[in-house]
Amino acid sequence: MKTLPLRRALVGAVALGAAVTLASCSTTAGAGSAPSGAPESDTGPRVAISYEGGILVLDGETLDTVADFDSEPFTRLNPAGDGRHVMVTMSEGFQVLDTGAGSSDEAELTDTVFDADTPGHVVRHGGKTILYADGTSDTTIFDTADLGDGLPELETIDGVEAHHGVSVLLADGTFLTTVGDADGRSGIVVRDAGGAEIASSDQCPGVHGEGTAADEVVVFGCEDGALVYKDGEITKLAAPDQPYGRMGNAYVSETSPIVVGDYKNDPDAEGYLLGAVTLIDTAAMTSEVVSLPAGAEYTFRDVVRGPDDLAYILGADGSIHVLDPTSGEITDTYPVIEAWEGPAEWQDPHPAIVVAGDIAYVTEPAANSVHAVDLTTGEVLASTELDVTPNEIAPAAG
Repeated sequence: MKTLPLRRALVGAVALGAAVTLASCSTTAGAGSAPSGAPESDTGPRVAISYEGGILVLDGETLDTVADFDSEPFTRLNPAGDGRHVMVTMSEGFQVLDTGAGSSDEAELTDTVFDADTPGHVVRHGGKTILYADGTSDTTIFDTADLGDGLPELETIDGVEAHHGVSVLLADGTFLTTVGDADGRSGIVVRDAGGAEIASSDQCPGVHGEGTAADEVVVFGCEDGALVYKDGEITKLAAPDQPYGRMGNAYVSETSPIVVGDYKNDPDAEGYLLGAVTLIDTAAMTSEVVSLPAGAEYTFRDVVRGPDDLAYILGADGSIHVLDPTSGEITDTYPVIEAWEGPAEWQDPHPAIVVAGDIAYVTEPAANSVHAVDLTTGEVLASTELDVTPNEIAPAAG
């Protein structure tokens, strides 16, 4: 086996990259400050919401706005993994948003930026945060707990050819990353902690998305099924529809062996609404496609895992549909928002759901609203109407 000189350590004292424009770091008057006379105490959960040209931070219980920051016109939001910080995809790289969750600090769009040429996927696993740069295929890794004051100590794993990809790092140092180039994506390669290749597969056209299930079994989506990495080996699970049966996003719980994936079997279908999911049992190494009832159509933003390892699907009928991944059955339905239509482009504002513990946060762009829902009962705990149209959303549980 060939050992490749892929990894290079960087220390936290490394200078930040090019400064983000002043506009992207500024706040509106008073944004992020505590009300006059308010006691200094730890906050509860927070929620970050992007809108065109800005980012809001909401109180996770009341949904009151606690901060409002200017940003670039379209930004993506990903939890950093520590329950407090959010990674914001800016043109220079991943900029750190401190929501202040679980602390007495004010929310802040910090000037800490992880340089990345075309920042893409953010993966959280095993106490690590893994950042992928599509423009270089480089992967940046750091201890999630070290995020806070400036750049933490970093490890960078050099890419080979630029593509829209993703990487995963397992507890024993095993590194999995996608393979592709400007013309397409074909599979994954797996290397041990020393950089030696231990497995690879080129049988995953259009590889996209990943998820780590129980026992550190990793699944990657393909246009004709999925790849499963388990116990040092890669297995291809073919979709029932060939040559096209695409899983592009994996929704996982690290305490469940079953991965819920989105599913599309018509490459020429218009719009982004999907009417089926794929269920991959990584213990039995089986895969099946389950059709959803009318009204439960969804996009990539509308599936989460939550209490009891169940899947929660925000359907186009405005309800959260509770899916038991073991049986593939819908076991409950919670009406939350008005019925909605799929977006014309994937970046367009459309309803989304994220979860923090037992609470789901649901956006309703048509009404400029956000809702907090108890997933154990279906009760809407709080709702707020914003002055802007919500787009991306990320929770910070505190």
